[in-house]
Amino acid sequence: MVMSGPTFEEFVLADPEGRNWELHDGRLHEKPSLSAEHNDAMTYFAVQIMNQLDRSEFRARVNAGYLTWWDTTYLIPDCAVLSTDAEQTQRRGPDWLERYAGPLPLVVEIWSPLDQGLAFDQKLSVYQRRGDREIMCLDPFEGILNAWRRLSDGKYDVGSQRGGTVQPIALPNVTINLDALFA
Repeated sequence: MVMSGPTFEEFVLADPEGRNWELHDGRLHEKPSLSAEHNDAMTYFAVQIMNQLDRSEFRARVNAGYLTWWDTTYLIPDCAVLSTDAEQTQRRGPDWLERYAGPLPLVVEIWSPLDQGLAFDQKLSVYQRRGDREIMCLDPFEGILNAWRRLSDGKYDVGSQRGGTVQPIALPNVTINLDALFA
């Protein structure tokens, strides 16, 4: 059965357990609980980002807020950075599902072998179609950061990095210490 966006939103808001549901091409997926390595990398990355963001310009989300594509895809990234203006438009009370249709400055996924939900490649394709400025995938098991950075022609430049620091392109005042993250 293919689910529409409005039906998905009703379903999520009515879930008494508040589980993390995602919708990809109209198909429902539950975002699974993951390993300690995954959760630690997600939390540490988010804390590094949050401690450096100017809240008058940017806000961060950790395993929260939906990134949408058309009316059939709602994904929850492990971490995301969005503009404060975009976040303010979503403040509509407890019966409103936080969702972002426009491109974000940074979207981060943490790879895990336990993830039986949507594969990273499926999410990457959606994030690129949305036009998200930078998409990162951290592998806490191998200590690798892969990044896709959107170029002016709409294509993405791909790079990998082990250790050192990385500075997201849309967040010039933010530096992520990969050595500390992967320690």
